[in-house]
Amino acid sequence: MAPDIWDPTVYRTYTDERARPFFDLISRVTADNPEYVVDLGCGTGELTAELARRWPAATVHGVDSSAAMIEKAPRGERLGFEVADIRDWRPRRPVDVIVSNAVLQWVPEHRELLARWVEDLSCGGWLAFQVPGNFDAPSHALIRRLCRTTWRDELGDLVRDAPVGEPVDYLDLLAGLGCVVDAWETTYIHVLPGDDAVLDWVRGTALRPMLTRLGPDRQAAFLADCARLLGEAYPRRPYGTAFPFRRIFVVARKQKDVAQ
Repeated sequence: MAPDIWDPTVYRTYTDERARPFFDLISRVTADNPEYVVDLGCGTGELTAELARRWPAATVHGVDSSAAMIEKAPRGERLGFEVADIRDWRPRRPVDVIVSNAVLQWVPEHRELLARWVEDLSCGGWLAFQVPGNFDAPSHALIRRLCRTTWRDELGDLVRDAPVGEPVDYLDLLAGLGCVVDAWETTYIHVLPGDDAVLDWVRGTALRPMLTRLGPDRQAAFLADCARLLGEAYPRRPYGTAFPFRRIFVVARKQKDVAQ
C-alpha cells in the first residue's frame, strides 16, 4: 500500500465547503430501501455516517486507504469501516449503492475501476461519484508551473495534468455499460476566511504529495512560493477570498435487464 499522505486535521478544514458536493450528489440517488451501501474513499467517515442516516435500513460500509483517516471514523450498529485500497477492494455480495466522493482523481485507471464497480452493483443498483473539475484553475495550474520550474528537481515528477474526464466522457462510458446516467457539472464560489485561504485549502489535497516528500525547511520554502502565487491569483477581499471550484457529478443506475 502507498504511504499514508493524509492528515485528517488539515483535511477537515473547510468541512462545510467540502461536504456540500457530497449532499448535492446523493440527493440525485433515489434508491428505495437499499440493503447494502458502500462509500469508497470515505476519508474520516462523517459523510459515510450521513448515508446511514439517509437509508436507515441499510448496512453502510466505508473504505479508505488511509489508516489515519479511518481511525477518526465514527462507528455505529449499521456502520463499519476498513482500511483498504479501493482499487483492490471487492464486495462479498452485490452492492445496492456505491458512492465515491472526491477520490477518483487520485486513481489514474479509474475508468476501468468504474466498469468493475458497475459489475459489483445489484440489479437496479446505483453508482454515484463526484470529482474536482478545476485542474485548469489557477489553484492547480500555478502549482504545476512551480513544480516544473523552480522546484523541478525535487517535485517535477509529481506534476499531474487533468486526471479526470468531462461529464460526457463518463456518460458515454457508463451508458455503454448498460446504465441510465445523469451527469452534470457545478461551479461553487466558496468564500474562504483568513489569510492564505486558497493555500490552506490545497494543503489538504493537491499539495499533499509534495509536502510529504519535502523536509520541514523545504516545505516552508515551497509553501512560501505557493502562497505568493496563489495570493496574487486569489486576492483577499473584505468579505473573504472568492474561490471558484468546478466539480463533475455522475449518478448511474444499472439496468435491471443487463446480464450479470
